[in-house]
Amino acid sequence: MREFHQTTLANGLRIIQEPCPTGVVYCGLIVGAGTRDEDEADSGLAHFCEHTTFKGTVRRRACHIRNGLERVGGDLNAYTNKEETAYYATVQQEDFARAVDLLCDIVFHSTYPQHELDKEKEVIIDEIDSYRDSPAELIYDEFESMLFRGHALGRDILGQADRLRQYTTDDARRFTGKYYVTGNVTFYVLGNVPFSRVVKLVEKATADVPAASACHAPQPLPDYVPEVRTAHHDTHQAHVVMGNRCYGRMDPRRQALFLLSNLLGGPGMNSLLNVSLREKHGLVYTVDCSSFHYSDSGVWSVYFGCDEDDVERCRSLVLRQLDQLREEPLSTARLNAAKKQTVGQLLLNCDHFGSYAIAMGKAFARYGEHRDVDDTIRKIRALTAEDLMEVARDIFREDRLTTLIYK
Repeated sequence: MREFHQTTLANGLRIIQEPCPTGVVYCGLIVGAGTRDEDEADSGLAHFCEHTTFKGTVRRRACHIRNGLERVGGDLNAYTNKEETAYYATVQQEDFARAVDLLCDIVFHSTYPQHELDKEKEVIIDEIDSYRDSPAELIYDEFESMLFRGHALGRDILGQADRLRQYTTDDARRFTGKYYVTGNVTFYVLGNVPFSRVVKLVEKATADVPAASACHAPQPLPDYVPEVRTAHHDTHQAHVVMGNRCYGRMDPRRQALFLLSNLLGGPGMNSLLNVSLREKHGLVYTVDCSSFHYSDSGVWSVYFGCDEDDVERCRSLVLRQLDQLREEPLSTARLNAAKKQTVGQLLLNCDHFGSYAIAMGKAFARYGEHRDVDDTIRKIRALTAEDLMEVARDIFREDRLTTLIYK
């Protein structure tokens, strides 16, 4: 078990820190709100607030925020997904106090001035247009809208241009006032900073922020109805996603699905689908398999891009691999090899300190506890061939798969 420290301030803000023997500190704030928390008419509002949170606070203008860390060689950034928004920084150890003050200021004291919002709207619309020019990315949004038809989890994170142009300061304050509150925010730190100093700096930066909790009211998930859809795009190749709804974050079966996904189409060139579709048959340049878990559901998918004439052949080869995993248990040797490869990839990913730090912060925000890679490795090593077959039979059934084809 890795060493870590945690506490909750009097105002409800949670803090977690893991020491790391490096002169660089990775830190940030995880806000437990994203696209799923928007009202039905507020398309893209969570992402809009993420962009505009950088546009001014009671103490700082937008230019001061931009230069606050960059002028000392640091980095400040953010992202939005379906269930959370993250604001994060990377700085030298000597600039940690500066990062804490800036991060807490923008999250808890942003003013969302209308003239800055109006400028940023066009930036976000350019982002939407750029995204739509990339069918290999756009296809995932439409695929999720099929899995979660009519539900907030199926909503586009970026939103719609017509609605974005209507947003005002009041809209941003309405959303952030509801969710950017201490009981819904976690501060994380990965770095060589005494925990007592972390707590003191965060307490100082949030001394005037009152205790408050967010009230989440997630809508029930709709029934899942598998679908096959073909959409016509002006692309030089076909893009295909096949998949299914899968397990939420608290479901212990997600570890077996993670191992299966890695075996099928993980980053290794020896994945089953890469060997079959690319190395053996020469049909694709890219094929991968992934699973992503929300609080109460998830998305499992296979993606490949190929010549339009080869779509059905590729789909058939994918289904063949899925059927084998459903019908034939892995031998002890293959199972152990799959575990060793997956564990190795997890450990290598831990060397990417920025990504590891955000993952640590997200885990603490979601589960209220420190979940390190050693815990994940223990669960993967404990999996049996029967565990994998049970999950494969549940998720890989052809009659339960949704398929989206761009061509």
